[in-house]
Amino acid sequence: MRRFSRWMRTIGLVTAAFAGGAVTSHLAGASTQAQSPYAPFAQLARVLVLVENQYVEPAQRSKIIEGAIKGMVAELDPHSAYMNAAEFALFQEDTGGTFGGVGIEVDTRDDVITVIAPIEGSPAARAGIRSGDQILAIDGRPVRGERLDKLVKIMRGPAGTRVKLTIRRQGVAEPLTIDLTRERIHVTSVAAKRLERDVAYVRVKQFQDGTHEELLRAAARLRAASKAPLAGVILDLRNNPGGLVDEAEAVADEFLASGTIYSTRHRDRVVDEASAHAGGAFAALPVVALVNEYSASAAELVAGALQDSGRATVVGATTFGKGSVQTIFELPGGAGVRLTTMRYYTPKGRSIQAQGIRPDIVIESPEQQVSAAILRERDLEGHLPAEGEIAAGAPRAVLIEKPTGPADARAPDGDVPADPTRGTDFALAVGYQQLLREMPATR
Repeated sequence: MRRFSRWMRTIGLVTAAFAGGAVTSHLAGASTQAQSPYAPFAQLARVLVLVENQYVEPAQRSKIIEGAIKGMVAELDPHSAYMNAAEFALFQEDTGGTFGGVGIEVDTRDDVITVIAPIEGSPAARAGIRSGDQILAIDGRPVRGERLDKLVKIMRGPAGTRVKLTIRRQGVAEPLTIDLTRERIHVTSVAAKRLERDVAYVRVKQFQDGTHEELLRAAARLRAASKAPLAGVILDLRNNPGGLVDEAEAVADEFLASGTIYSTRHRDRVVDEASAHAGGAFAALPVVALVNEYSASAAELVAGALQDSGRATVVGATTFGKGSVQTIFELPGGAGVRLTTMRYYTPKGRSIQAQGIRPDIVIESPEQQVSAAILRERDLEGHLPAEGEIAAGAPRAVLIEKPTGPADARAPDGDVPADPTRGTDFALAVGYQQLLREMPATR
C-alpha cells in the first residue's frame, strides 16, 4: 500500500505539471508567435517536411518522429530515455530478472567482451563456457569495440532460438565456436555465504523485482547453516548498478532498526521520506559495506543510509555518483519513458548526485593511481549538477591494493573463500578484517 501511495504521489506530480502547462498554453493564446509555446512545433514540422522531400533516400515518417522524441528526452540528462516497444520490453526484463538468453554475465575489459561468469544451469554453463572466456564474434559478426549493451541485446532473444558464439580461451590455440539455444533465464540478485568466525557475506548484484525476498531467504539459509548465531555481516554492493528504489529501501530496512533511509525532492520540495522499522533481519549485527566506482544509484542509496546512521563502515572506492530517481511511464503501443523526476538524499541530507559516497576506508587500486579513465556520473555529458560539496570527513585510512594474482578485484564474482584474507580479493579481505575488529570480543 505504501509503494502504491508513493507511486500515486509521483503520478500526481507529473499530472500537475502537465495540467499547469495546459493552463499556461491557454493563457498564452493572445501572445505573439515568437512567444507562443507552439512555435517549436512549427519548426519541427518544417524540418520534417524538408527531410521527407529533400533527404537523399525516402524517409519513413514514423522513424523520424521516433528519433525526434528520443532526442527530446535524451537532451534532458543521461538517464532519461524514450523507449520504443522492443526497448521497453527489454528494460522490463532487466528489472524483472527474467529474460530470454543464453545465461552469461559479461563485461568489457581492454576493449574485449569477457565472460564474468555463466549463470548456473543456463545454456552457457551446460555448454562449458567459463569465466575469463573472451567473446570474439556473435553469429559470425566480430564484436570488438561494440557497445556492451548492444551486444547483450543481440545475445538475448526468444527462448528456442539459436545463437553462435566464437570465443577465445586462455591455453587454447584456436578460437572455439559454441552453438547455444536460448532459454528463459532467471537471474538471482542476491548471493550469500557463511564465512569463518560466523560472518555472513551477502552480495546484492542489483535491485530487481524480488531482491528483498531473496535477501530474506538468504538470511534464513545463513542462520540455518550453523547452530552458532551470526556475528556480523559483509554487505557487498560492488558493481551494483542500482535498480528499483523500493527494493533498495526494503533491503536497507533489514539492516536498520529506526531512522530515515532516504528522502526525495522534486523541484526543491521534499516529496517523500522513507523510514526504517524495527525487527530487520540484520539490524542487530555489525556491518561492513563494500562499494566501488561501479556502485551506483540505488546501491549508493543503501550505502549512504547505512553510513549516515552509523550502522556500517563503508570500505572501497568512491561510488559512481548517481543521485537521481527515474520514474517509468508506460505509453500507448507498448512504448515507455524513463524520466528523471526526483533527486534523493541520505538521512543527513547529503546529495549523492555527481559526488558519490566516500568510503570510511578508501581502497585505491593500481588502475586508479595510473589512469583517469574511470567513468563516473560527473563525467557524463548533460548530467544533473552537484549541490555543493558533500559533507564528509577524511577517511579513516587509505589503502593501496597490491596485485596478488590474476583475479580482478573489481569483479567480485568468483567463489568467496571462507577466510577472505587468504583470497585474492583485496577489498573483501580488508572489509573482513575491519568487521572482525568491530565484532564484540565475546564472539
